[in-house]
Amino acid sequence: MNSTSSAIGQFAEQFVNFLITHFGSWFDAFSAGLSSVVRLLEQGLAAIPFYVMLGAFVALALWRRGPVFSIFVGLALGAINYMGLWNQTVSTLALVIAATVLSLAVGVPLGIWGAKNERVGVVMRSGLDFMQTMPAFVYLIPAVILFGLGQVPAVLATIVFSMPPVVRLTTLGIRQVRPELLEAGRSFGSTEWQMLWKIQLPNALPSIMAGVNQTIMMALSMVVVASMIGAGGLGEYVLSGIQRLDIGIGFEGGLGVVLLAIILDRLTESFGVRKAKKAKPTASKAKSPLSRAFRT
Repeated sequence: MNSTSSAIGQFAEQFVNFLITHFGSWFDAFSAGLSSVVRLLEQGLAAIPFYVMLGAFVALALWRRGPVFSIFVGLALGAINYMGLWNQTVSTLALVIAATVLSLAVGVPLGIWGAKNERVGVVMRSGLDFMQTMPAFVYLIPAVILFGLGQVPAVLATIVFSMPPVVRLTTLGIRQVRPELLEAGRSFGSTEWQMLWKIQLPNALPSIMAGVNQTIMMALSMVVVASMIGAGGLGEYVLSGIQRLDIGIGFEGGLGVVLLAIILDRLTESFGVRKAKKAKPTASKAKSPLSRAFRT
């Protein structure tokens, strides 16, 4: 087994060392800010009593998916609380929310840019392929070197791993907007920004929501991996079971991740599905709202 890296690996190491030497203070400031945000989010969620969170999730499930799924949500969250994993679940939920919000804040504008510019889209696809095919463990190494152990490198590694779906599906959704809608917008004299906000983004919303759904699922899949660098939450519980070869602890932690993933998956999926159903009016019906939108 070769214990030394090649010229490519040495270049990567030198690049990281260059970043630490010249931008170390910037990374420290960013790490402190992001750590404060994640900690505040986690403390805010932890301050909400379990039964209040349970009622909120059940009500949301009843609104979006119906009574059967709301019963499942109640039983799933009750099982998580019964296993004594509610605090770990809140910590995991805070990490996933932070990573998802940051992924959307970066990924949606990149997806729009890639849809508007073909050359940018080609370059971006290559970068996204690299991000998706690189093993998740590899992201942890530079994250830990630049930001130390804890939730900050876990969030950043999760962002890199989970952002590609929302970029791809935003680009796809905007490119699949029907040409007749774009022509109608141009005929009303709309600007590029009006076209984007009033036609392209609303019609691409089902695809964007599918990207949000996939981003959340990929962020959850990083939970156990990120626990290796001090992310905490359910992943740390699973990692503890692996280290101690404790089947019970490992199963309970894994079950908590699965139940949380199912709940978040079905809820986020419901927004995209219902929007997709509403986005299928006939040509005559679609013309009236469009004309009203550009009348102002």
